Amino acid sequence: MDEVKRKRKKIRLEDLPDLLTVREVADLLRVSPLTIKRWGKRGKLVPIRINSRGDRRYKKEAVLWLLGIQPSQE
Repeated sequence: MDEVKRKRKKIRLEDLPDLLTVREVADLLRVSPLTIKRWGKRGKLVPIRINSRGDRRYKKEAVLWLLGIQPSQE
């Protein structure tokens, strides 16, 4: 059964897109997607709403700031 367990991928900050989905942010921060949505309602991690459905996207810089990481200037 141990072989079936989900393996975590190494995440490289340089490879992250500029806008992240709820699932990507949740995986990165190791919290549930519902927690990410709650943080948006409380203003801790404000989403950008896209398309007519209002899907949430999060700026990479905001997520890195939440982690205490300063994005490198290119």
